[in-house]
Amino acid sequence: MVSWIGRKVSNGVAYAADVFYLGYLSLKELFSPALHGRGEAYRVIVRQVIFTGVDALPAVSFIALLIGLLVIIQAGTTLPRFGAGALLANIIVLTIVRQLGPLITAFILIWRSGTAIATELGNMRVGQEITALESMGISLTRFIVMPRLVGAVISMICLTVYFDIVAVIGGFFVAKTKLTIPLSVYVNDIGNALAPADLLITVIKAVLFGFTIALICSHHGLSVQAATTEVPQQTTRAMLNTVTICLVLDIIVTVGFY
Repeated sequence: MVSWIGRKVSNGVAYAADVFYLGYLSLKELFSPALHGRGEAYRVIVRQVIFTGVDALPAVSFIALLIGLLVIIQAGTTLPRFGAGALLANIIVLTIVRQLGPLITAFILIWRSGTAIATELGNMRVGQEITALESMGISLTRFIVMPRLVGAVISMICLTVYFDIVAVIGGFFVAKTKLTIPLSVYVNDIGNALAPADLLITVIKAVLFGFTIALICSHHGLSVQAATTEVPQQTTRAMLNTVTICLVLDIIVTVGFY
């Protein structure tokens, strides 16, 4: 048992060190003053933003409407029974803007983009494309990892804000048949309940989640050696590890700021 625990701890430390080192190299490349290869990196960032952000809008819109509808109906019909109808806006800000918005958006990105990144890089490793790039002296962090990190962070921020707007406003219109609150009163209450700290924490979570998703999935994709069977295995591990770490980060940020 002691030996097994020791191996698990050792493997966990080694894994964390590899991921942090890859993140360090990527951030170093991002702020590097070198101009060589910037054009190609920008093109990869744009393609990543289109795939991760723009193409995900239908899924984010549908899920945001459902979440907003459920939260608003539950809160709007339950709170007045206990004489707490005035707290509706506070509950919505607490549940959607602070928690569900960033977290569910992160889960959507893991499901769509994280798995795609891990699978793409894994197939590139199996197809010897990564080896060819390394043999030509091309930096993997500059042309492969860093653009995906930047694209994922930009997309995560935009999608999180979009998710919150659709869930809070769109969910209200869908739930209007069950509510008697005028739209002007609802929007005013939301504006009063929404503090700058809520927006700041939402953006911080979005940045952390986007960076974590792209970093861990890139790490697992590059960890594929030669066998095609490793690609789905590494993709599965990337999803599990990313979900776990995003939940841990969410708890840390929530406890630290509230």
